[in-house]
Amino acid sequence: MKIVLFWFRRDLRLNDNSALNAALKSGFKVLPLFIFDEEILFSLQKNDPRVQFIYQKLTEINNQLLSYGSSLLIKKGNVEKIWRELIKEYQIAEVYFNKDYEPYARQRDTTIFDLLDDNQIKVYSFKDQVIFEESEILKKDGSPYTVFTPYKNTWLNRFKINAIADSSSLQKQNFFLFRSPFPSFEQLGFQTSAIQVIDFNLNIGNYAQDRNFPQADSGSYLSPHLRFGTVSIREIILQLNAKDEIFLSELIWREFFMQILFHFPKVVYENFRAKYDGIKWRNNPDEFKKWQEGKTGFPLVDAGMRQLNQTGYMHNRVRMIAASFLVKHLLVDWRLGEAYFADKLLDFELASNNGNWQWAAGTGCDAAPYFRIFNPTEQLKKFDKELKYIKQWIPEYGSADYCPPMVEHKFARQRALEAYHNIVSLS
Repeated sequence: MKIVLFWFRRDLRLNDNSALNAALKSGFKVLPLFIFDEEILFSLQKNDPRVQFIYQKLTEINNQLLSYGSSLLIKKGNVEKIWRELIKEYQIAEVYFNKDYEPYARQRDTTIFDLLDDNQIKVYSFKDQVIFEESEILKKDGSPYTVFTPYKNTWLNRFKINAIADSSSLQKQNFFLFRSPFPSFEQLGFQTSAIQVIDFNLNIGNYAQDRNFPQADSGSYLSPHLRFGTVSIREIILQLNAKDEIFLSELIWREFFMQILFHFPKVVYENFRAKYDGIKWRNNPDEFKKWQEGKTGFPLVDAGMRQLNQTGYMHNRVRMIAASFLVKHLLVDWRLGEAYFADKLLDFELASNNGNWQWAAGTGCDAAPYFRIFNPTEQLKKFDKELKYIKQWIPEYGSADYCPPMVEHKFARQRALEAYHNIVSLS
């Protein structure tokens, strides 16, 4: 019996799933598949909470499929090798999956596409995790935008013309009727984590006015769910109102950085603005460790880092301040900070993490000017003047147990300005 395979990746849901909906309308029975890619798992801890979240969502999907008389096929290993085995095991007519725009995923998908094509198996890929992908929002000359505001304006104009529709109906009768043993978390070689992904909340009426105040906790906690596709971006945007324009702008930033990564993959390892390649980073390991542990003596930086280490989350305003402090006050290469966030953030997404770190460092496409250096003490007065956020994450604050500032702001600011100015003057 010929079937089609639907390959779950960054779209861990059954409802409003572009490629899955298309597969279920293909005329063949659909076998859903998820592969734990060892190329990705290699760099992760056994108890990575993001892997735990993926497994939890796969369990929910499998339970739903069981009610339809089907189940989820789980594999773990080298992706190409697994696909070669699947081709031998099943009569596969077609394969469906949603697009991924990161460099590794694109390379992997090209390999699988060629393998399937060599075996006369048709492959269909779909846009799903974004409203507009890399070739849809371009300048008049066909080149990609590298500044956010004109990109956003074009995005909004295009969005008004092309209204989106939620296609949440599921042709559940077209799933392949079979039972596959669902492996336990331990059988897959993973260990449980105390850190959990929080359910998202779209009750964001006060987001615009409170979003810069960490203690207000006005965020949606949506980002991990968008990262792993447990919710449809179309479903989210259809729930927004005119008053949610600031929140929508944050979603557009996400797509902006995705298309930057697609068109300029060098940013994974290099500065977008090559003129900053000669910056003399200090990269002091002891200072970097203090930053990681939240022991810099600057309360807003320390509270944010401790929140990150304990929960996998960090407030967006605080992320910006913590990143700026590492790069500008300590002159630590932004790539080291980016890698640490990538290891800890539950919502880690390469495009956004890279784009925001290069923004903070002043080396990115739409970067903060190099001479913009946040004063963490003034930021604290402005955004947590009652110290509620600080006291939540730094219990020893105000006592002799709290560490003194590791560097003097005025001195660090001048040092950073000189390091950057020396490069700019040579370019």
